[in-house]
Amino acid sequence: MATAEFVVYVRIKIAAWGLHPDLCARFSGQMGVNVKKLVSFVIPCYRSEATLPDVVKEIQEKMNRMEEYDYEVVLVNDCSPDGTFDTIRRLCQENDNITGIDLARNFGQHSALMAGFHYVKGDIVVCLDDDGQTPADEADRLLEGIEKGADVVYAKYTNKRHSGFRNWGSHVNEVMTRVMLGKPKELYLSSYFAARRFVVDEMMRYENAYPYVIGLVLRTTKRIVNVEVNHRDRQAGSSGYTLGKLLGLWFNGFTAFSVKPLRIATVSGALFAAVGFLYGIYTIIKKIFINPPGLVTGFSALMSVFVFMGGMLMLMVGLTGEYVGRMYISMNNSPQFVIREITGAELNEKQAGER
Repeated sequence: MATAEFVVYVRIKIAAWGLHPDLCARFSGQMGVNVKKLVSFVIPCYRSEATLPDVVKEIQEKMNRMEEYDYEVVLVNDCSPDGTFDTIRRLCQENDNITGIDLARNFGQHSALMAGFHYVKGDIVVCLDDDGQTPADEADRLLEGIEKGADVVYAKYTNKRHSGFRNWGSHVNEVMTRVMLGKPKELYLSSYFAARRFVVDEMMRYENAYPYVIGLVLRTTKRIVNVEVNHRDRQAGSSGYTLGKLLGLWFNGFTAFSVKPLRIATVSGALFAAVGFLYGIYTIIKKIFINPPGLVTGFSALMSVFVFMGGMLMLMVGLTGEYVGRMYISMNNSPQFVIREITGAELNEKQAGER
Protein backbone atom coordinates (compact mmCIF):
# COMPACT_ATOMS: atom_id res chain seq x y z
CA MET A 1 0.00 0.00 0.00
CA ALA A 2 1.39 3.43 -0.95
CA THR A 3 2.19 5.86 1.85
CA ALA A 4 -0.52 8.37 0.89
CA GLU A 5 -3.12 5.61 0.61
CA PHE A 6 -2.05 4.27 4.00
CA VAL A 7 -2.51 7.70 5.59
CA VAL A 8 -6.01 7.99 4.10
CA TYR A 9 -6.78 4.53 5.46
CA VAL A 10 -5.61 5.57 8.92
CA ARG A 11 -7.73 8.72 8.68
CA ILE A 12 -10.83 6.63 8.00
CA LYS A 13 -9.99 4.39 10.95
CA ILE A 14 -9.44 7.39 13.24
CA ALA A 15 -12.84 8.74 12.26
CA ALA A 16 -14.48 5.35 12.78
CA TRP A 17 -12.94 5.06 16.25
CA GLY A 18 -14.24 8.54 17.18
CA LEU A 19 -10.78 10.05 17.78
CA HIS A 20 -9.82 13.66 17.14
CA PRO A 21 -8.79 14.57 13.55
CA ASP A 22 -5.62 16.28 14.86
CA LEU A 23 -4.22 12.78 15.37
CA CYS A 24 -4.37 12.27 11.62
CA ALA A 25 -2.56 15.54 10.98
CA ARG A 26 0.24 14.59 13.39
CA PHE A 27 0.50 11.13 11.93
CA SER A 28 0.63 12.53 8.39
CA GLY A 29 3.45 14.88 9.33
CA GLN A 30 5.46 12.03 10.84
CA MET A 31 4.94 10.00 7.65
CA GLY A 32 6.05 12.90 5.48
CA VAL A 33 2.77 13.05 3.59
CA ASN A 34 0.87 16.25 2.88
CA VAL A 35 -2.73 15.28 3.58
CA LYS A 36 -5.40 17.75 2.52
CA LYS A 37 -7.46 19.52 5.13
CA LEU A 38 -10.94 18.09 5.49
CA VAL A 39 -13.89 20.49 5.33
CA SER A 40 -17.19 19.29 6.80
CA PHE A 41 -20.40 20.87 5.50
CA VAL A 42 -23.34 20.64 7.91
CA ILE A 43 -26.81 21.38 6.51
CA PRO A 44 -29.97 21.25 8.65
CA CYS A 45 -32.81 20.19 6.36
CA TYR A 46 -36.53 20.90 6.55
CA ARG A 47 -38.95 20.78 3.60
CA SER A 48 -36.03 20.82 1.18
CA GLU A 49 -36.54 17.79 -1.05
CA ALA A 50 -36.66 20.10 -4.08
CA THR A 51 -33.65 22.30 -3.24
CA LEU A 52 -31.21 19.96 -1.48
CA PRO A 53 -29.80 18.18 -4.57
CA ASP A 54 -28.81 21.51 -6.13
CA VAL A 55 -27.14 22.67 -2.91
CA VAL A 56 -25.11 19.46 -2.66
CA LYS A 57 -24.19 19.62 -6.35
CA GLU A 58 -22.94 23.18 -5.89
CA ILE A 59 -20.78 22.10 -2.96
CA GLN A 60 -19.32 19.27 -5.01
CA GLU A 61 -18.52 21.48 -7.99
CA LYS A 62 -16.87 24.10 -5.80
CA MET A 63 -14.80 21.73 -3.66
CA ASN A 64 -13.64 19.70 -6.65
CA ARG A 65 -11.98 22.87 -7.92
CA MET A 66 -10.25 23.47 -4.58
CA GLU A 67 -7.50 20.87 -4.69
CA GLU A 68 -6.08 21.79 -1.29
CA TYR A 69 -9.16 20.45 0.52
CA ASP A 70 -11.09 17.23 0.89
CA TYR A 71 -14.68 17.50 1.99
CA GLU A 72 -17.68 15.70 3.43
CA VAL A 73 -21.34 16.66 3.75
CA VAL A 74 -23.56 15.96 6.76
CA LEU A 75 -27.29 16.37 6.06
CA VAL A 76 -29.58 16.49 9.12
CA ASN A 77 -33.29 15.96 8.48
CA ASP A 78 -35.19 17.80 11.22
CA CYS A 79 -38.22 15.48 10.95
CA SER A 80 -39.41 17.12 7.76
CA PRO A 81 -42.96 16.07 6.78
CA ASP A 82 -42.12 15.80 3.08
CA GLY A 83 -39.70 13.47 1.28
CA THR A 84 -36.54 15.24 2.44
CA PHE A 85 -34.99 12.17 4.06
CA ASP A 86 -35.73 10.06 0.98
CA THR A 87 -33.76 12.65 -1.00
CA ILE A 88 -30.96 12.42 1.58
CA ARG A 89 -30.89 8.62 1.26
CA ARG A 90 -30.57 8.90 -2.51
CA LEU A 91 -27.73 11.44 -2.21
CA CYS A 92 -25.92 9.13 0.23
CA GLN A 93 -26.23 6.22 -2.20
CA GLU A 94 -24.81 8.31 -5.03
CA ASN A 95 -21.91 9.79 -3.00
CA ASP A 96 -19.53 8.09 -0.58
CA ASN A 97 -18.74 11.28 1.37
CA ILE A 98 -22.28 12.22 2.44
CA THR A 99 -23.81 11.28 5.80
CA GLY A 100 -27.56 11.47 6.38
CA ILE A 101 -29.08 11.88 9.85
CA ASP A 102 -32.82 11.59 10.53
CA LEU A 103 -34.10 13.15 13.77
CA ALA A 104 -37.04 11.52 15.54
CA ARG A 105 -38.98 14.77 15.86
CA ASN A 106 -38.64 18.43 14.95
CA PHE A 107 -36.07 19.87 17.36
CA GLY A 108 -35.30 23.10 15.49
CA GLN A 109 -32.44 24.37 13.36
CA HIS A 110 -29.92 24.83 16.17
CA SER A 111 -30.48 21.35 17.61
CA ALA A 112 -30.12 19.92 14.09
CA LEU A 113 -26.78 21.70 13.75
CA MET A 114 -25.63 20.27 17.09
CA ALA A 115 -26.61 16.78 15.90
CA GLY A 116 -24.54 17.29 12.76
CA PHE A 117 -21.55 18.53 14.77
CA HIS A 118 -21.36 15.18 16.56
CA TYR A 119 -20.69 13.41 13.26
CA VAL A 120 -18.24 15.72 11.49
CA LYS A 121 -14.62 14.72 11.03
CA GLY A 122 -13.26 17.85 9.40
CA ASP A 123 -10.60 20.32 10.43
CA ILE A 124 -12.99 23.11 9.41
CA VAL A 125 -16.80 23.01 9.67
CA VAL A 126 -19.02 25.05 7.32
CA CYS A 127 -22.73 25.48 8.10
CA LEU A 128 -25.22 26.67 5.51
CA ASP A 129 -28.93 26.54 4.65
CA ASP A 130 -30.75 23.95 2.58
CA ASP A 131 -32.76 26.37 0.42
CA GLY A 132 -30.00 27.59 -1.91
CA GLN A 133 -30.05 31.16 -0.59
CA THR A 134 -26.60 30.76 0.98
CA PRO A 135 -24.16 30.42 -1.95
CA ALA A 136 -22.13 27.25 -1.53
CA ASP A 137 -19.92 28.30 -4.45
CA GLU A 138 -18.56 31.13 -2.27
CA ALA A 139 -17.42 28.82 0.53
CA ASP A 140 -13.85 29.61 -0.47
CA ARG A 141 -14.28 33.11 0.95
CA LEU A 142 -15.14 31.69 4.35
CA LEU A 143 -12.26 29.20 4.18
CA GLU A 144 -9.88 32.00 3.22
CA GLY A 145 -10.91 33.89 6.35
CA ILE A 146 -10.13 30.80 8.45
CA GLU A 147 -6.72 30.40 6.77
CA LYS A 148 -5.93 34.04 7.58
CA GLY A 149 -6.25 33.31 11.29
CA ALA A 150 -9.89 33.75 12.25
CA ASP A 151 -11.55 31.12 14.42
CA VAL A 152 -15.04 31.75 13.03
CA VAL A 153 -16.04 33.47 9.77
CA TYR A 154 -19.62 34.64 9.21
CA ALA A 155 -21.01 35.47 5.79
CA LYS A 156 -22.27 39.03 5.46
CA TYR A 157 -24.82 39.51 2.71
CA THR A 158 -24.36 42.45 0.36
CA ASN A 159 -28.01 42.27 -0.74
CA LYS A 160 -30.40 40.26 1.41
CA ARG A 161 -33.16 38.39 -0.38
CA HIS A 162 -35.26 37.50 2.64
CA SER A 163 -38.87 38.59 3.01
CA GLY A 164 -39.69 41.72 5.00
CA PHE A 165 -40.75 39.53 7.93
CA ARG A 166 -37.43 37.67 7.99
CA ASN A 167 -35.48 40.93 7.68
CA TRP A 168 -37.39 42.29 10.66
CA GLY A 169 -36.61 39.10 12.56
CA SER A 170 -32.93 39.43 11.70
CA HIS A 171 -32.92 43.01 12.99
CA VAL A 172 -34.51 41.95 16.29
CA ASN A 173 -31.98 39.13 16.59
CA GLU A 174 -29.18 41.61 15.92
CA VAL A 175 -30.34 43.88 18.75
CA MET A 176 -30.90 40.98 21.12
CA THR A 177 -27.46 39.44 20.61
CA ARG A 178 -25.76 42.81 20.96
CA VAL A 179 -27.57 43.79 24.18
CA MET A 180 -27.92 40.41 25.86
CA LEU A 181 -24.90 38.45 24.61
CA GLY A 182 -22.34 41.21 24.11
CA LYS A 183 -21.95 40.83 20.35
CA PRO A 184 -19.72 43.53 18.83
CA LYS A 185 -21.82 46.08 16.96
CA GLU A 186 -19.82 45.74 13.74
CA LEU A 187 -20.14 41.93 13.64
CA TYR A 188 -22.85 40.54 11.37
CA LEU A 189 -24.26 37.11 12.24
CA SER A 190 -25.90 34.71 9.80
CA SER A 191 -26.67 31.03 9.30
CA TYR A 192 -23.76 30.72 6.85
CA PHE A 193 -20.45 30.43 8.68
CA ALA A 194 -17.22 28.47 8.98
CA ALA A 195 -15.50 27.49 12.23
CA ARG A 196 -12.30 25.80 13.29
CA ARG A 197 -12.58 22.33 14.76
CA PHE A 198 -11.73 23.40 18.32
CA VAL A 199 -14.68 25.83 18.27
CA VAL A 200 -17.06 23.03 17.28
CA ASP A 201 -15.58 20.74 19.93
CA GLU A 202 -16.18 23.41 22.56
CA MET A 203 -19.74 23.92 21.35
CA MET A 204 -20.44 20.19 21.68
CA ARG A 205 -19.62 20.38 25.39
CA TYR A 206 -22.98 22.12 25.79
CA GLU A 207 -25.42 19.29 26.46
CA ASN A 208 -28.55 21.11 27.65
CA ALA A 209 -31.86 20.97 25.81
CA TYR A 210 -31.80 24.57 24.55
CA PRO A 211 -28.78 25.07 22.26
CA TYR A 212 -28.23 28.47 20.67
CA VAL A 213 -25.34 28.24 18.23
CA ILE A 214 -24.70 32.00 18.10
CA GLY A 215 -24.41 32.16 21.88
CA LEU A 216 -22.06 29.16 21.91
CA VAL A 217 -19.82 30.79 19.31
CA LEU A 218 -19.73 34.15 21.11
CA ARG A 219 -18.74 32.57 24.41
CA THR A 220 -16.02 30.43 22.81
CA THR A 221 -13.86 32.93 20.91
CA LYS A 222 -13.43 36.60 20.07
CA ARG A 223 -11.59 35.98 16.80
CA ILE A 224 -14.70 36.28 14.64
CA VAL A 225 -14.76 38.10 11.31
CA ASN A 226 -17.10 38.76 8.40
CA VAL A 227 -16.67 38.19 4.67
CA GLU A 228 -19.09 39.49 2.08
CA VAL A 229 -21.04 37.03 -0.06
CA ASN A 230 -24.09 37.28 -2.28
CA HIS A 231 -27.55 36.30 -1.09
CA ARG A 232 -29.94 34.61 -3.48
CA ASP A 233 -33.68 34.34 -3.88
CA ARG A 234 -35.19 31.21 -2.38
CA GLN A 235 -35.35 28.46 -5.02
CA ALA A 236 -38.59 26.85 -3.82
CA GLY A 237 -41.06 26.89 -0.93
CA SER A 238 -41.06 29.34 1.96
CA SER A 239 -39.17 29.82 5.19
CA GLY A 240 -39.93 27.38 8.00
CA TYR A 241 -39.62 30.15 10.58
CA THR A 242 -42.94 31.43 11.90
CA LEU A 243 -43.38 34.29 14.37
CA GLY A 244 -43.75 31.78 17.19
CA LYS A 245 -40.53 29.97 16.24
CA LEU A 246 -38.60 33.23 15.97
CA LEU A 247 -39.86 34.39 19.38
CA GLY A 248 -38.91 31.03 20.87
CA LEU A 249 -35.44 31.26 19.34
CA TRP A 250 -34.84 34.77 20.69
CA PHE A 251 -36.16 33.86 24.12
CA ASN A 252 -33.95 30.80 24.15
CA GLY A 253 -30.96 32.90 23.16
CA PHE A 254 -31.10 35.41 25.97
CA THR A 255 -32.28 33.05 28.73
CA ALA A 256 -29.78 30.28 27.94
CA PHE A 257 -26.67 32.46 27.74
CA SER A 258 -27.35 35.65 29.70
CA VAL A 259 -28.63 36.75 33.11
CA LYS A 260 -29.17 40.30 31.89
CA PRO A 261 -32.98 39.86 31.75
CA LEU A 262 -32.95 39.14 35.48
CA ARG A 263 -30.78 42.18 36.09
CA ILE A 264 -33.12 44.32 33.99
CA ALA A 265 -36.03 43.02 36.06
CA THR A 266 -34.19 43.93 39.26
CA VAL A 267 -33.37 47.44 38.04
CA SER A 268 -36.94 47.92 36.78
CA GLY A 269 -38.34 46.86 40.15
CA ALA A 270 -36.07 49.29 41.97
CA LEU A 271 -36.99 52.08 39.54
CA PHE A 272 -40.74 51.57 39.92
CA ALA A 273 -40.38 51.33 43.71
CA ALA A 274 -38.53 54.66 43.69
CA VAL A 275 -41.18 56.28 41.49
CA GLY A 276 -43.93 55.00 43.78
CA PHE A 277 -42.12 56.30 46.85
CA LEU A 278 -41.61 59.76 45.33
CA TYR A 279 -45.22 59.88 44.18
CA GLY A 280 -46.33 58.99 47.72
CA ILE A 281 -44.27 61.88 49.14
CA TYR A 282 -45.71 64.19 46.49
CA THR A 283 -49.26 63.18 47.45
CA ILE A 284 -48.61 63.82 51.17
CA ILE A 285 -47.06 67.23 50.51
CA LYS A 286 -49.91 68.18 48.18
CA LYS A 287 -52.50 67.15 50.78
CA ILE A 288 -50.89 68.88 53.75
CA PHE A 289 -49.42 72.05 52.31
CA ILE A 290 -51.33 72.78 49.10
CA ASN A 291 -54.70 71.11 49.73
CA PRO A 292 -56.49 72.54 46.70
CA PRO A 293 -60.30 72.74 46.87
CA GLY A 294 -62.07 69.65 45.69
CA LEU A 295 -59.00 67.40 46.00
CA VAL A 296 -60.35 63.83 45.91
CA THR A 297 -58.26 60.69 45.70
CA GLY A 298 -58.90 59.18 42.27
CA PHE A 299 -60.14 55.61 42.32
CA SER A 300 -59.36 55.14 38.61
CA ALA A 301 -55.81 56.41 39.00
CA LEU A 302 -55.29 54.14 41.99
CA MET A 303 -56.55 51.07 40.12
CA SER A 304 -54.38 51.93 37.14
CA VAL A 305 -51.31 51.95 39.36
CA PHE A 306 -52.30 48.63 40.94
CA VAL A 307 -52.90 46.97 37.59
CA PHE A 308 -49.63 48.32 36.15
CA MET A 309 -47.56 47.26 39.14
CA GLY A 310 -49.30 43.87 39.29
CA GLY A 311 -48.52 43.29 35.62
CA MET A 312 -44.87 44.21 36.12
CA LEU A 313 -44.60 41.87 39.10
CA MET A 314 -46.17 38.99 37.17
CA LEU A 315 -43.81 39.63 34.26
CA MET A 316 -40.75 39.53 36.51
CA VAL A 317 -41.96 36.44 38.38
CA GLY A 318 -42.68 34.75 35.05
CA LEU A 319 -39.20 35.59 33.78
CA THR A 320 -37.64 34.14 36.91
CA GLY A 321 -39.85 31.08 36.53
CA GLU A 322 -38.61 30.63 32.95
CA TYR A 323 -35.03 30.39 34.20
CA VAL A 324 -36.02 27.96 36.95
CA GLY A 325 -38.06 25.89 34.50
CA ARG A 326 -35.15 25.59 32.10
CA MET A 327 -32.91 24.50 34.96
CA TYR A 328 -35.47 21.84 35.87
CA ILE A 329 -35.70 20.58 32.28
CA SER A 330 -31.89 20.49 32.02
CA MET A 331 -31.64 18.53 35.28
CA ASN A 332 -34.06 16.00 33.79
CA ASN A 333 -31.60 15.48 30.90
CA SER A 334 -34.05 16.43 28.18
CA PRO A 335 -32.28 15.70 24.88
CA GLN A 336 -30.99 18.25 22.40
CA PHE A 337 -31.89 15.80 19.66
CA VAL A 338 -32.88 12.17 19.16
CA ILE A 339 -31.57 10.32 16.10
CA ARG A 340 -33.87 7.80 14.45
CA GLU A 341 -31.54 6.73 11.65
CA ILE A 342 -28.09 7.33 10.20
CA THR A 343 -27.22 6.49 6.63
CA GLY A 344 -24.37 7.04 4.19
CA ALA A 345 -20.68 7.55 4.90
CA GLU A 346 -20.94 7.53 8.71
CA LEU A 347 -22.75 4.20 8.72
CA ASN A 348 -20.29 2.69 6.23
CA GLU A 349 -17.27 3.81 8.27
CA LYS A 350 -18.81 2.48 11.48
CA GLN A 351 -19.33 -0.89 9.85
CA ALA A 352 -15.77 -0.82 8.50
CA GLY A 353 -14.42 -0.04 11.96
CA GLU A 354 -16.23 -3.05 13.44
CA ARG A 355 -14.53 -5.46 11.02
